[in-house]
Amino acid sequence: MNAQMKKGIVELCVMKLLDRKKASTFEILKQIKDLDVNQNTVYPILRRLNNDGYLNCEKGNNAIGAPRKYYSLSDEGKTRLTTLIEAWRSFTDSVNAILEEDKR
Repeated sequence: MNAQMKKGIVELCVMKLLDRKKASTFEILKQIKDLDVNQNTVYPILRRLNNDGYLNCEKGNNAIGAPRKYYSLSDEGKTRLTTLIEAWRSFTDSVNAILEEDKR
């Protein structure tokens, strides 16, 4: 899978995770580890989503080390996520129809 396509999928997954519950970057990375993504991909996504107004960000105390940033979806982010999920489902349905054509 090419890098640009993977970034789009990671963005969708990050937004969905943050729709479920507030999380730090560390927690997000832990939850998407099976996507074979590193922090150098996730940090820019979070920064852009935050700059675009799709995230709420707050600092929280951490027992060890510096305070962590915790992210959650803003109302605008929830609207954007709904649009992205609809586009994803339409796209994957079309791809699956093509891939399954030989089985008919």
